[in-house]
Parts: sequence; structure tokens; C-alpha cells
Amino acid sequence: MSEARTPAGATARSAVTISFAGAERAWAAWIGHLLERRGLHVDHRRWDSPAEVSPRELLRELQLVQGRILIVVSERYLQLGARTPEEWNAALLEVVALDPARFAAVSVTTAPVPEATAVLDPAGLTGIDAEEAERRLLDRLGLPADPMPEPADGEERGPRFPNAMSGVWGGVPRRNTRFTGRDPLLDEVCRLFRVSEPGGGVVTLCGMSGVGKTQLATEYAHRFGSEYDVVWWVNADKRVTCRLLLSELAPSLDLPTDEKYGERLRAVRDSLRRGDPYRRWLLILDGADEPDQIWDLVPTGPGHVLITSQNPEWREHNSNLLDVGVYERGESVAFIRRRVTRLAESEATELAEALEDLPLLLDQTTGWLNDSDLSVQAYMELLEDGIEHDVVKVSADFPVAFQTAWSILLNKLRETLPESVDLLRMCTFFASGSIPVWLLRDMSHDDLPERVARLFNDPLLWNRAIDQLRRYSVVRPEFRDTGSHHPALSGESFYLHRMVHQIVHKDMPEKDRQEFAEVVRQALTEADPRRPMDPQSWPAYAEIVPHLRHADVLSSTDPQVQRLVLNCLRYMYVSGEYEAGIELGERAMDTWRSLLGETHPRIWDLIHHYANVLREAGQYARAEVINRIAVDHLRDERGPHDLEHLRAAKGLAADLGGLGRYDEALLVSQWILLDFRDLLGEHSETLDAQNNLAETLRLLGRYTESLEMNRLTWKARRELLGDRHPRTLYSGFVCATDLRLLGRYAEAETVQAENVREQRIVMGPDNPQTLAAEHNLALCLYRGGDHDRAGELLLRVQERSERVLGETDPLSLRSAASSGFFLREHGDIEQARELGESVLARYESMLGAGHPFVVGCRANHALVLRNVGELDTAHDLMEQALADMTTAVGDKHPWTLGCALNTSALRNLVGDPESAATLSGVTVDRAAETLGTRHPLTLSARIAHAADLRALRDQQQAEKVEREALADFYAVLGKQHVHTVSARCRTRPYWDFEPQII
Repeated sequence: MSEARTPAGATARSAVTISFAGAERAWAAWIGHLLERRGLHVDHRRWDSPAEVSPRELLRELQLVQGRILIVVSERYLQLGARTPEEWNAALLEVVALDPARFAAVSVTTAPVPEATAVLDPAGLTGIDAEEAERRLLDRLGLPADPMPEPADGEERGPRFPNAMSGVWGGVPRRNTRFTGRDPLLDEVCRLFRVSEPGGGVVTLCGMSGVGKTQLATEYAHRFGSEYDVVWWVNADKRVTCRLLLSELAPSLDLPTDEKYGERLRAVRDSLRRGDPYRRWLLILDGADEPDQIWDLVPTGPGHVLITSQNPEWREHNSNLLDVGVYERGESVAFIRRRVTRLAESEATELAEALEDLPLLLDQTTGWLNDSDLSVQAYMELLEDGIEHDVVKVSADFPVAFQTAWSILLNKLRETLPESVDLLRMCTFFASGSIPVWLLRDMSHDDLPERVARLFNDPLLWNRAIDQLRRYSVVRPEFRDTGSHHPALSGESFYLHRMVHQIVHKDMPEKDRQEFAEVVRQALTEADPRRPMDPQSWPAYAEIVPHLRHADVLSSTDPQVQRLVLNCLRYMYVSGEYEAGIELGERAMDTWRSLLGETHPRIWDLIHHYANVLREAGQYARAEVINRIAVDHLRDERGPHDLEHLRAAKGLAADLGGLGRYDEALLVSQWILLDFRDLLGEHSETLDAQNNLAETLRLLGRYTESLEMNRLTWKARRELLGDRHPRTLYSGFVCATDLRLLGRYAEAETVQAENVREQRIVMGPDNPQTLAAEHNLALCLYRGGDHDRAGELLLRVQERSERVLGETDPLSLRSAASSGFFLREHGDIEQARELGESVLARYESMLGAGHPFVVGCRANHALVLRNVGELDTAHDLMEQALADMTTAVGDKHPWTLGCALNTSALRNLVGDPESAATLSGVTVDRAAETLGTRHPLTLSARIAHAADLRALRDQQQAEKVEREALADFYAVLGKQHVHTVSARCRTRPYWDFEPQII
């Protein structure tokens, strides 16, 4: 609550203290705001009712405040501490009835209240609108009801009338009428949000399973919901679900988006960030136990984000962490007595002590007790007779008492309907959280164990089993229909708590474990779309992947299950889920080598897909090691022309390219392509090999040859795969890249702009291939002179790449390098310096000091040092970069020529015009030989050479060189191109290193 504010001239006669239960905070806030606007001094007092203090004493303590006392009458106010109506009647008659002028009340409940509440003469505020409620409130306090002026434009609005909740309200669970205590935690959440800076309003409720984090978040949403215009709840246990539910906010915000949920998600996050149309929003991410998987989905902006999680690593993601512990004993007792009204306070205390005040345990066990006539003593005896004797002790993993309680419940289920336990046990071979039971229901029922087949084939038995689990709150059924044709996005599912999942999974006969694991593996295998390259199949794979570990798919020798693993790895490769792909690949390598043998054919399939993921994540050395093992073995075993050997060698060539060993990569790529053509003809794999050879040619600076080969590949892929196949789109992207590197900027921009539009539609806006295409479009715009659009897109791609893929991903590093040289020339030089140093450090860590990418980034950093006046340091760094780049790729590579162009400029600046002119002259000749006389880099070298000649006072030759270069600039780029204008103005040209695609 806000602290009391005293207007000028306020006196004790104009002071009002509002006494309210924590659950009615919204009413107190609304009432307080109305009274403060009318000049009253308002003090908010939450009504805490410890069991050891009587209502009479609490009311007398309340009398000590100044001014009038306004009580917000509600069920929560009267029931806190499990007070009896008789206690309240006595207290109200003894305190309020003797001092009626001090007390006033409003009622916000329609439930029966103690008879003596009549002495408060409460004004009823339920079931009416805000205007009538305000009139009744003022009438009860004897205040004039004169209309107040509307808030001026820009003036902060007050709290919303509690009967009128947020205009956008979605997914929030129903309020728990048994919610108990937790007021200090709720107040702390409110305080943290209130003091947070814009964009920093993120609070994580963190604690072990069962402490009531979700209930706490639900209560916050209901208690404080009137202060928000948007309240939106998202189940965040899985990334795919979190993305989908966030995107479903778009229609409620009236955002113009298409049907693709990725675009809707982008629009939602942008709307929340801008606070348009609503600034006062609350987003709740429930069950976000894997922050590394979803932290990038947390929006910034003027609103608030409340997260529930078991994982304290949210602290590392700019969130205020609020520890949630077990109940205080008084809270436990109050909760138990509300849930099981027949229990006395002593019995409730005994049960709370046995269960160690864990809210979920209290909820589960009191629910069971409420449905039975078993006494607490008998229940306690059952606990004592269980396998676990120290039932009140909590282990590091989960409480022992919780295990025992669930053993009792499972025994009850087994006695009444054993099939419900079978179903529950099968569910534990999926990951905890949302269990896709539709996979079990819809799978083929052939060859299943008899009792499983009976359960699946009998709809009545199936429904009875589900009802039994629901009845005992073992699972929470869920069903969402998004209209998708993919069952991964719509269908029946259960929510199974993690601790319940662990306990049920552990307490299982070995025979059941083997049978049920095999059933779930079969269900996952049948759900495999078998098209990991097809973006339409990705939602299905996103649903399958989290369950692979729990189903223990890696231990299976079934070829179909192994094919599922490989397909999931391939999906992770093409969809950008590299980290998860590496983790799966590592485990698969270890398990399959032991299970199948080091040289089983399936191992080579696995290495192929695993190495692809490693390479895309920038782990070229690790990929090269396993690919070389595969190449050597398959060559020796099957011969050099074997198809599996060629596939492994194709991966090895790409690894060599990533490691900067371009000549080796070229040799391997060339013979691979010839063999693929001989074996397969114009096949998709042949085109992949052709694409890889073009990549190597580009890395070697042979841009014309790369473009010619990529155009052939693009044409063939359109004919073979279709215009919108991911591989076809990739070919269009690399063709545009080659065109840009050849200086054909307008043509490159046209091709790349269309390609980006297609990539966004087919691959999705945050797919790595789409981001790479957008990055190239930004560079096309930049080289074409549209610096404003280029800068905006460069920075946006960098932010999205780092958010989606991480800061050390190769695409993120390429984007950051480009943003760095853009900022150097058109932004903040200090920001450019900081970013450049960061990129250089990340590349050095990934690739080593002598890699061409590291050398090129050092050359870029030297330009930053030049711009800030550190000429000597910049000159030394650039000279070293030139020497290192020459060693790495040769003296005629475009990267070396670019370093030479920059080095000649720095030689001139530090007072060595003779060597500058010598170097720029040699650079002109080499650039003309490598790239042609009219390539933009060659033209820049010619302009630079003219400047160096001019510094040597060779005016005649300088003018001749400049005049001829300008004529070629006019012919190639046009008179108004930025490079042409700079050359005409005699602005010294420079070269930026751009890390290339691998």
C-alpha cells in the first residue's frame, strides 16, 4: 500500500484510517484514492489477526489511531485467525457499539456475517457501479458528494474500481478462496514493482515445489488487478508453450497481425515494450523453471512481469528474486481449518507440524481428509505405519512426509481403480508439467501390453481413470484448441507437478517401468512428423523434444526410436535450438557407443547430425574431431566413394572452413562434389555439396565463382525442392550475399529484400536463417547508402540474435561486428569501442588469436582507435593485422587488401607518406587482379593511392589516378552514391571487415 499522504491544512478531524484484510487491498486502494482527492489524510492499515490476540484487543488497538476508522467488511476480514461469529459479536458490541462516531464501514461481501456487524452500519458496495459506490461511501462518511474534475491529460490515474477488473484479463486462475496469509510477500512484490525503473519491473517468486508460488501469483493478480489495464497469465514451463500463449495476447490488444504466432509474439512484445495501447500491464510467467530457455521472451516496458520458478538463476536475468518459504505455523493452522472445518485448532496444529507447513502438502492432504471421515490421529498413525518413519523431516530433494502422503493417496487410487495408477505412471515417462496425454490416446494400440491396451481401447475406462486422477487433485486436466492442425498445439493434456512426478516415477515396479517406458517411446515415435526440415513440422518437434530424456529414448535399440532422435537433432539444427541439440547429441554419443558399439552404422548418422549442430553453434574444433573420426573409419571400411563417407567428408570440409583452413576445405569440397555427382546426379545432397563448395570459394575471396555456383544451386533447388523450401531460400540469401560482396549493391538489395520477406513467412522471424538474411539486407542497405534503415535493422538483428541464440553464437558475433563498424561511423564512438572489444574477445575465445575473423576484427578495432585519436596504437594494431591476415589467407585475398587499404591510411597519418604510397599502389594492382579494376574495393584503393601521391606532392599523377577512379565510380555506382560523393570530396576511404557465413 502507498504510505499516507497529508494534504496541506489536513487535521485529525479530516483523517481516515482504512482497516482492511489483505485480500481486499484493491477496495482499500480505490477508497483511499477517492478520499485523498477530496483532501482527507488517509492511512491504510492491513488487518492482521494473530490467533493469540482476540478481536476485542485488536479493535481497541485500532482505536488508538487519529480520526475516523473505516472498516472494509469482508469474509477474509472476519475469518482471519479462524474467529468464530460469537467472538466477533462480543468484540463489536464491546468496542464499536460504545464508540459509534469513530467507526464506519463498507461491506464488500454478500456472505453471511456476524449479527453484531450491524453496529458498523456498513454501506454495501457489491453489485453496483463505481458512481453509486462512491456516492454510498461518501454518504456513510458524511462527506459531500460534489463531482470531482477528471484527471488532466498526463496525470496518473488512480486505481480502477474493484468490481471492474482489467479490460484485458486472460488465463488467470480462479481466485483461491482458501488463500491464507502471505501478506508480507505480497507487499514486498508490490514494493519491488513500485520502486523499479521502467523496463526493470521483473520479480521472481522463487522456492521449492509446493510452497505455493502459483497461488501467490494468482492472489497478486486478483488483489492488485484493479491497478492494471492488462493482466495476462502464461504457463511458462516450456518455451514453445510460453511463446504461443504470449502470442495469444495479440487479439486482446487489438494488434494487427497475421495468423503466424511468431509474428503475433513479436507484435505483443513490441506493444508491451512501448506501452501502447496500455502502459499498466501485468504479465505472469508461471512455472518458468528454465530461465535460460525463456528469459529472452520476458518483455521490457512500463509494465510488470511476475515470474514463478524453482530456479534462482533468474537473478542472473535482471529479475528481483523473492524467496518463498513454507507457511508460518499460524497460516498453516488457519488454512487447514478452513479446508477441513471439522478439525479443532489442536488437530490442525498437529497436522501442520507433521507436514512441516508445506502449502501444497497441506492442500493435497486436507483435500483428502475433507472427503473422508478419517480422524487426524488415525491419519497420523497411517503415516507412522508407512515405509518412511521420519515423516516430518524434509530431505534435500523433497519432503519425506510428502512421499508418505502420496503413497497413501496412490494406494487409495490403486484400490479403487488401478488403471488410474497405470495412467499416472505412464505420464511420468513424459517430462513433468504439461503432459500430452493425447499422444497416448491417439497412438496405435497394436502390440501394447494387455492392460495398457485395455485402458486405451475402452473410452469409459479411460475417462474413469482421468476422472479419478482429477478427483484426488493428482493432475490438473488442460485443454486448449488454437485451431492449429498440429496436435502438438491443441489437445488434451495433464499438468503433473514435478514432485508428484518424481515420487510416482520412483515408486514403480521394474516391470511397469520397462513396459510404460516402451509405450511412451512408441507414442513419441508415432508423433514424429518425419519432416524435420519442414517448418510446418517444428511445433510438433517442439512438443516432442522435452520428453526424450524422461522416455529414455537413447536406451532403445528400436531403429524407429533411434530415427526419432536423429530427426529431433536435425530439427534442432534447422530451427536454431543449438544448445539443446548439443546436449542431446552428447548424451546420444555416450549412450549409443556403449549400447551399439563404436562403429555401428547408426553412430555415423549421429555424428553427421551432431556435428552440424556443433558447427552452427561455432564449436568447429569439436565438430572437426568427430567428423574426422568418421571420415577416416568410413574411408578405410567402405572406400572413398561410399555415400556415408562423402557425407562425413562434407561435414569435415565445413568444419575446416570454420577453423579458417580454407585451402584444405577447398580441396575436400571439390572432390566431394565430383563424387556426389557421379553417385547421385542432380540430387539434393549433390546440391548441398555444391552449396558448400561455393561457401568455401566465398571464404577464399573468390566471389565471382561463388556467385556462379550459387546461382546454379538456386535454380536447381527451385526446380527440385520448390521456391519456399528452406534450402532454396538459403540459396537466394547467399546469392544476394555474393552480389553485395561483388559491389552490385542495388541488385543485391533487390534479391535480398524479397528473400527476407519469404524467410519471415516460411522460417519465422526469429529463425537463424531469417536473422542472417535480415543481417545481409542491412549490409546491402548500408553499402547502398541508406544508413538510417541499415542502422536500425543492424541493431535490431543484433538484439534478436543475441536474445535467441546467445552472445557467442556465430550469427550474433557477425551481427555485433557489423553494428560495431556502423556505430563507429554513424553512432556513439565509445559504444562502438566497447562493442568492438567485446566482439574481439568473444571471437578470440572461440577461434584463437590467428583466425582470420579475429584478425579482421582487430583491423576494425584499429579504426575505432584511429577515430578517438590514438593514432600510434591504431597504426601498430593495423600493421599487425595486415601481417597476420597475409599469413592467414595470402596477400591477394580481399580481406588482406582491405587491411592494406586501412594500413596505408594510418601510415599517412603517422607521418610515413612514402611507405603509405608504396602500399596503396601495390594494393591497387592486387585488387585489380583479384576483384577487377571497377570493384568498389579496388576503386577505394585507387582513391587512397591518389591521396598518398598527393601527400608526396606528385600532383600530376595524383590527379590522373583520381580522375580515372572517379570516372569508374560514376559508371559503377553513380554520381550520387555515398562512396562516389566521398571520393569526390577526397574523404579518405576505409574498409570494414565482415565475418562471413560458414
